[in-house]
Amino acid sequence: MKRHRGFAAFRYSDFRKFELARVLFVMSWQMQGTAVAWQVFSLTGSALALGFIGLVQFIPAVLFILVTGHVADRHDRRLVVATCMAVLSLIAGTMAWLTYSGQMTVHALFVLIFLIGVAHAFAGPASQALLPHLVPKEVFSNAVAWNSSLWQFASIAGPALGGLLIGIFGGPAAVYLVDCIFSLVAATTMVSVRTRLGRMDQSPVSLETLLAGFRYVWQQKVVLGAITLDLFAVLFGGAVALLPIYAKEILHVGAFGFGLLRAAPSVGAGLMAVVFAHLPPMRHAGRSLFLAVTAFGVFTIIFGISHNFYLSLAALMALGAADMVSVVIRHTAVQLVTPPEMRGRVSAVNLIFIGASNQLGEFESGLTAHWFGTVPAVVLGGLGTLLVVATCAAIFPELRQLGRLDQIPEPSVAHGSGSLKPVGTPETK
Repeated sequence: MKRHRGFAAFRYSDFRKFELARVLFVMSWQMQGTAVAWQVFSLTGSALALGFIGLVQFIPAVLFILVTGHVADRHDRRLVVATCMAVLSLIAGTMAWLTYSGQMTVHALFVLIFLIGVAHAFAGPASQALLPHLVPKEVFSNAVAWNSSLWQFASIAGPALGGLLIGIFGGPAAVYLVDCIFSLVAATTMVSVRTRLGRMDQSPVSLETLLAGFRYVWQQKVVLGAITLDLFAVLFGGAVALLPIYAKEILHVGAFGFGLLRAAPSVGAGLMAVVFAHLPPMRHAGRSLFLAVTAFGVFTIIFGISHNFYLSLAALMALGAADMVSVVIRHTAVQLVTPPEMRGRVSAVNLIFIGASNQLGEFESGLTAHWFGTVPAVVLGGLGTLLVVATCAAIFPELRQLGRLDQIPEPSVAHGSGSLKPVGTPETK
């Protein structure tokens, strides 16, 4: 058996270009998010206004869900992503100019935030659907691991760089300018990717083809089970939203400690992604997925009851690592179980589930903390995650029995739009 290499995916130049573009893209997005939050609060002084930032960016994904995946399946995904990056560069340049000139208002800022959400709504499905075409199937899980690891790196570096630029220049305008440059370089790099997919879905446009992604997710129990497990596990286990309260009132570690707590899940996730990239494809992916989400729930409970800063930090790193195992398995399985001509539409549905879990998870955590108190809210969330694991294991035996990710049978969809042939995923002995 050929020895698995940790950097296998990087042997392919298109994957390297894609990841360079994506790191710049995610860093610019995270920088921008830091600057937007700072500017919104400066303009309004309202915590409620801060809460609307994520909601306004999430709304386009819901409004255009039938269109975004459709575009990814009918146009060159590389060009779709590059165009969205170029549009985001233009928006960032506009934000920099309005801020430098003193013409930025809160209403203009929220309009621009909505447009940012539109661009991300189209870029997300196309980006996810493009990745499987950049490397051979046998190293795709390695590619997903590195893709996730680099995302975590960019998510840590982006806010730090954004905050540094705000501190040096006394405002967000410089952040928007750097964001503009990063996004433009990312767009140019994405265009240089040689993989040309063209139109994947050849069937005529109809309501049937627009809804095909939803139907496929519903009929493919591996896909439905994976994204349902993620949706409800994150929904109930969203302890991160309550970290400011833990830092200030429970652990008494102040702003610096809060920063460490906030970074801990990403650090754990990033380290696990690197480890994952150096491991051979796991033999029992379904079983490992359920164990990982179980660990996520257990470490959420440990964090909830801990009054020791270092134990809390370790618990957050551990739950971040467990979540990364879930991310790699889920993303690899969803992409490989889905036919190439439908990956855009299925990715759009998947991203809605992910966005809903993150947004609603923060709301659920805040609401239960208001009702029962902070510690009970986190503990109940962890227990809820364990209940979700048990329920999904019973409802989705196909997901539980999923074997090696690099040996998933080739999926197929009947020509035309929509007749689906279920994919068998027996566990490899």
